[in-house]
Amino acid sequence: MQVRVLGCSGGIGGHSRTTAFLIDHDILLDAGTGVEDLSLEELVRIDHVFLTHSHLDHIAGLPLLVDSAGALRNRPLVVHALPETIAALRAHVFNWVIWPDFTEIPLADAPWLVFEPIALNQTVALGERRLRALPANHTVPALGYQVASPRASLVFTGDTGPNDAFWQVVNQIPDLRFLIIETAFANRERELAVASRHLYPVQLAEELAKLTRPATVLITHLKPSDRHLIAQELQAWAGAYSPGILARGDLLTL
Repeated sequence: MQVRVLGCSGGIGGHSRTTAFLIDHDILLDAGTGVEDLSLEELVRIDHVFLTHSHLDHIAGLPLLVDSAGALRNRPLVVHALPETIAALRAHVFNWVIWPDFTEIPLADAPWLVFEPIALNQTVALGERRLRALPANHTVPALGYQVASPRASLVFTGDTGPNDAFWQVVNQIPDLRFLIIETAFANRERELAVASRHLYPVQLAEELAKLTRPATVLITHLKPSDRHLIAQELQAWAGAYSPGILARGDLLTL
């Protein structure tokens, strides 16, 4: 299994793209602006989208993906998400005001989009690949995910603040290879980070101290305006955990 990083930034500008990971050729984990770099042929091959939550930087590419690829597919795109996330998408995006409701068109019994609710700790198996919903602590109902192949697992926190429940689950994953964890803000923005339930470098170090499994730690969701400062602070506060900073175009193999 391969995981291609389409976007991993906390904002846009220049080469920055927001959160989207392509698993093999047919699964998206979040659908931020990174989706826009895929060719039409690549968009058509995507069968499943797993969403962490409803915020725009994680779903911005979804409406255009459905619209662009739907007519070229022979089955609907399946979007897996919490019931609350699905309700938000129905109310605020696929509502005929912001975007057409592709769960009804072109035909109600043959739509281009279907929603599949997922619950915390539920696992969806797609061949030999398994995606398990993990707890997250954000301002809206949210999830992280374990992405597992027969050989190894990757864990993505999604957007989250401190979260003991998450570590209790992660520390029970024996084949953990990669941990992708967010750090959105610099330490000087800690009040904003706390209010918006994102991590900052001091807090990241506190969270990583709860990890008892060996893993390659990769940092995502840095705000572009403070990217260089956050990188310096990550080294100062979390350097003992040897975190790398995830980059658009990275390819992870499981």
